[in-house]
Amino acid sequence: MAFEDYKTKDAVIVVYTGEGKGKTSASVGLLARALGSGWSAAYIQFIKHWNVGEHDFIYKIQPVFGKKLFFYKGGKGFYDAGDLSAKDVSEAEHKQAARETYLKAYQCATSGKYDIVICDEINNAVHHKLITKSDLLKLIKDKSPKTSLCLTGRDFPEEYLKYADIATNMTKLKHHFDDKYLANKGIDF
Repeated sequence: MAFEDYKTKDAVIVVYTGEGKGKTSASVGLLARALGSGWSAAYIQFIKHWNVGEHDFIYKIQPVFGKKLFFYKGGKGFYDAGDLSAKDVSEAEHKQAARETYLKAYQCATSGKYDIVICDEINNAVHHKLITKSDLLKLIKDKSPKTSLCLTGRDFPEEYLKYADIATNMTKLKHHFDDKYLANKGIDF
């Protein structure tokens, strides 16, 4: 079969999941590729409220891309992560932040305004029941037919893999955090 026999899709659903590092990094790379191709993009981030490298990057490129790039940072920090969990944040506050972030993502994905909507860490929000699996399915099913969707984070629901066009499981072979080394700025965040 030659490439001439292959077809293209108007939009795809991309999933980056798994225990390994690289899910957010891959989504930022996808953002760069989309914007570099002249696409309009929305980057919606669940969980992370603290400042990380991708936030600084997006803020710096925002003036270049103007209305072609929408960025929303939601969340109240790690949830149900033991000592790493956000301090002084109630379950209700986590759920409210996740709900608000989900509504932004849903609005962007269904509006037809964006060629791609990236929902970073949404899978974690679903896994920790900050938003429901049915919310995730609604996002997938209701998105604009011409809008690609990228869903990142650990624990993507296996039963929803049938909706993905591209799914990558980041498998950790080794990470220095397991040896009690803090995350490195510029590499891990």
